[in-house]
Amino acid sequence: MASIRRTLSPYHDRPYQNGGNPFSVESASHKVLYNGKASSALPSFGLGILKFFAGGLFPKNSRKSVNSWKKWIYRCSMFFSLGFLLGMAPFGGVEDVRSRDFSFDESFVAKPVEIVKEENVKNLVVEKPEENFVVDKVELGVVDVNKRFDFVPRKQLIVVTPTYNRALQAYYLNRLGQLLRLVPPPLLWIVVEMNAASLETADIVRKTGVMYRHLVTKKNLTDIKDRGVHQRNTALEHIERHKLDGIVYFADDDNIYSLELFESLRAISRFGTWPVAMLAQSKNKAIMEGPVCNGSRVIGWHTNEKSKRLRRFHVDMSGFAFNSAILWDPKRWKRPTSDPIRQLDTVKEGFQETTFIEQVVEDESQMEGIPPGCSRIMNWHLHLEARGVSYPRGWLLQKNLDVVISNSS
Repeated sequence: MASIRRTLSPYHDRPYQNGGNPFSVESASHKVLYNGKASSALPSFGLGILKFFAGGLFPKNSRKSVNSWKKWIYRCSMFFSLGFLLGMAPFGGVEDVRSRDFSFDESFVAKPVEIVKEENVKNLVVEKPEENFVVDKVELGVVDVNKRFDFVPRKQLIVVTPTYNRALQAYYLNRLGQLLRLVPPPLLWIVVEMNAASLETADIVRKTGVMYRHLVTKKNLTDIKDRGVHQRNTALEHIERHKLDGIVYFADDDNIYSLELFESLRAISRFGTWPVAMLAQSKNKAIMEGPVCNGSRVIGWHTNEKSKRLRRFHVDMSGFAFNSAILWDPKRWKRPTSDPIRQLDTVKEGFQETTFIEQVVEDESQMEGIPPGCSRIMNWHLHLEARGVSYPRGWLLQKNLDVVISNSS
């Protein structure tokens, strides 16, 4: 029996020019795995894993390829079985897991809340849904602003006071200033002097604590018939220029006023008037001058002097007040003319009031009587100041305000 014997290729042992093997895999991973210099740099454990995978995937030659794949499959199966067994092995007691209760407590379950809603009710009450609920009762209240806050917007009062140097000036200004302190704000006190503002007057007005403005009338005294008329006109010009909003009232410093009067002024819409008590020129009887009212409607006038019966309106200078907007907003009040409203110094004494009022209103239908019925006297014009007051010897008067004792006495 003849035997056939294969001879090896003469090129089996011939190395390549670069010293490699024709059947070897000269890849980058192969060089790293089988190069002694590179492998020595890796740790022993990591090097073993790399050799294991590289040995199965990259065999050295083709004869051992079949055995290498078998070894690789065997090793994978062994590691898979080992991992499976470790995953199934219990590291804790089974009873510990069974003993834990992962269900939700019924007390923490959200339940719908019933809300009672009623019309025209200010408070909404949330009823108690369950006995074990934490919140017992909730009330959503609506704040009543009118009960909680007592702030009531008030009209500003603009009190005009002409004054001049005389013996009792300090007494009159202090008396009027102390009264104005009791009037609820807002209130503006306009004090007007002639020619120059004295430091003494400014000091008295400032110490009262009332908001004020100190004005001066620049007029030649020789050409003035009634200084009070020009002083009031200076205040009217100031109000018109700055458009001060409020109720204007002419309050002379020598008159007597009740606190009720200033409280009633804020009820005026356009023009308000009231009766004033005063002494007659003979000073032996008291008379009353002012409106006769039916409620708040003016229907007539009180008068006692024959010389004043020709007046259209029988009112004292301290017996009326008006809205300041009439001065600087004629269209709003439907005034027939836009001429400035001022008091007249050219008319006969006692007629300044009526000529001024005729510029503000047309007739009694535009007036308001205060208080209702005009049945109460709220201020007095007594004319009690004595003329030509003489001081005792040894006393000096500085600016007609404060009395001091002379050193020579």
